[in-house]
Amino acid sequence: MSSGARLSCAIGGDHAGYELKSYLAAELREGAFEVFDCGAHDETPSDFPDFAEKVAEQVLSGKVERGILVCGSGVGVCVAANKIPGIRAGLCHDTYSAHQGVEHDDMNVLCIGARIIGSALALEIVETFLRARYTPQPRHQQRVDKILSLEQRALRGEFGGK
Repeated sequence: MSSGARLSCAIGGDHAGYELKSYLAAELREGAFEVFDCGAHDETPSDFPDFAEKVAEQVLSGKVERGILVCGSGVGVCVAANKIPGIRAGLCHDTYSAHQGVEHDDMNVLCIGARIIGSALALEIVETFLRARYTPQPRHQQRVDKILSLEQRALRGEFGGK
């Protein structure tokens, strides 16, 4: 990425994450980020898997570099996002996990819980995640390759689940 380029992200969340998602989107737009808001657009009850899918589509299509998902705990959106091949989502409520997940594991979607952390910490975590870069040292790449292998084996039905 050239210097001066705006980092891009997609952000989404259900009704429980709406307020925090809206705050984060506004703050990121004020900074050096291009933000695509995938909803929800109000506090009407909604289902987090829908927003995990929308954010994942933006990431996988290459329209954005990273995704951010917000629900009440962060757990639901994380589970849903990780069902989508190509997504490596992590639930992070601290800055260390947010940058380490990118630097070592090539995490491309950050999940946070609106009922777990406050807005100031959430913004710090999100900015840390968005600015982090994958550092493909041999041991990191070996692990990411194993994750990708697990994903491919699961897509081929090797794990016998329903």
